[in-house]
Amino acid sequence: MDPQRFKDAYDKLQYLDDRLTHKIRRRDRGSLRTPTLEGVDDSLKDVGDYIVELKEILNELFHSLGSKPAAPKPGP
Repeated sequence: MDPQRFKDAYDKLQYLDDRLTHKIRRRDRGSLRTPTLEGVDDSLKDVGDYIVELKEILNELFHSLGSKPAAPKPGP
């Protein structure tokens, strides 16, 4: 496992969570308003963006688990 690559992927996951999770959480169903076509379109775009980024992050996580640690950088 490459711990640095794993940490980088985890950091990306946290950043994705901070940016988009609040947009795709289930909203209160008690509202009597009918969603607009634009609202539904925006919601689908947010979910699509979230899924694509999540797929990329999971791919990076799996690669980090299957790879060797990076070689240490030479010091001065």
